[in-house]
Amino acid sequence: MYDQSKLSELIRFARVEAGSTVIDVYPGDGDWTRLFSEIVGPEGRVYSFVPAEVAHFKNDPVGRMRTLAKEPGRENVDVVSTDLVAMQDAIQPADVLWLHLFYHDLHTALIQARGATAAHFNRAVYERLKPGGSYVIVDHAAAAGVATGDAQSLHRIEPASVRAEVEAAGFVLDAESTMLANKDDPHAIKVFDPSIKGQTDRFAYRFVKT
Repeated sequence: MYDQSKLSELIRFARVEAGSTVIDVYPGDGDWTRLFSEIVGPEGRVYSFVPAEVAHFKNDPVGRMRTLAKEPGRENVDVVSTDLVAMQDAIQPADVLWLHLFYHDLHTALIQARGATAAHFNRAVYERLKPGGSYVIVDHAAAAGVATGDAQSLHRIEPASVRAEVEAAGFVLDAESTMLANKDDPHAIKVFDPSIKGQTDRFAYRFVKT
């Protein structure tokens, strides 16, 4: 995923700490869910949230997270799967919502098929976070001026568009980080292309619910 120094920096950036309640949206292989579980400890809680929009994938994302939650020491992990727009009704108020390489998908046909839009989701996040809670987004950067136009084709999104959409839901930008930036990324190829996979230019934003 990332080397240890970047992992530690991302955790600090996200403000995940002992006792936190964290929502890990679209947890994939569960790497972040496991990491958050260890950090928040027995007094904290991690919601491994699998959007219903992707629950049918052949790799059985819900089943995999349920298996993870049965691992020793994972008593603080809850697996939840609903439509994205219903997330706020299925999860308790949280300190941090973590969105890693997924925000751009809010602008794809797959995610929008059940009625979810970026605006809907951002409002749901706002409702679900505690006052002062952090909404942390890490994603693949698109070229300047592209806005959301490459989300479907290249799985990229322009950082300025993300900021505008999230602020429209009532959030305030609290911090941004260039720790995952890559100036050599041409921004014109799909993020899965072997020439750039794992090395894409990425941005990180932390928004706060005031």
